[in-house]
Amino acid sequence: MSKSAELAELIRARAGTEPPRLGLILGSGLGHLVAEVEGVAIPYADLPGFPHAGVSGHNPQLVIGTLEGVRVAVLGGRAHYYERGNPAEMRLPLEVLKALGTETLLLTNAAGSLRADIGPGDLMMLNDHIAFAGTNPLIGEPSDARFVPMTEAHDPVMRSTLRAAAEAEGVALPQGVYCWFSGPSFETPAEIRAAKVLGADAVGMSTVPEVILARFLGLRVAAVSVITNMGAGLSSEAISHEHTKAMAPLGAAKFERVLRRYLRSL
Repeated sequence: MSKSAELAELIRARAGTEPPRLGLILGSGLGHLVAEVEGVAIPYADLPGFPHAGVSGHNPQLVIGTLEGVRVAVLGGRAHYYERGNPAEMRLPLEVLKALGTETLLLTNAAGSLRADIGPGDLMMLNDHIAFAGTNPLIGEPSDARFVPMTEAHDPVMRSTLRAAAEAEGVALPQGVYCWFSGPSFETPAEIRAAKVLGADAVGMSTVPEVILARFLGLRVAAVSVITNMGAGLSSEAISHEHTKAMAPLGAAKFERVLRRYLRSL
């Protein structure tokens, strides 16, 4: 039995056998949403091989339960490439979601905006991404499944449903391109200018590896950024992780409204 299958059995024994309809990975400052799920919380420490999620602002536990009447699996924290230099850090958790029967995945992150019309406290839905970090979580995968098409990596149907949910809630949800930098240092003003030339609308240090892994595993995926700051050189604000955690709740409240409406539409 594979490691993911073993962990799936362990999780079913504690949280029940009904497959989650949606997997959700929460970014910096969004971990409080795990408390909104009615179900069973399993610390990552109880799931051998799960990442330690050692970044403040994350809540390292898996919660299986219901939100707005929909069975969900919520990962309260993620491991980042910059923690150990492994872009496939989240492969096992996503394999476990797949083994549990999950078919769709919604990712969130905290990001810096490159657009004057999208500022701190706003949301942006990803319609594409740029892997500026220059690595890939499927490096070393021996099967031909590693050649994953990415033309519509961000699922058009999920994005349409999320936009309808946002419109119903009166929440602006513009779409844009997310550029993945490795971190952990923030981007320089020159890097921000380069990202803008490449067509990016926001920058961040996560999400893209998970999108690639999700598509590799056959999961449909969508992602939403909570904008916490403007990119370096685009404003006078001081960029820091503490600033990110302080600003994330502004957009998190909007995201929760959109998420709940989205779940009610399923």
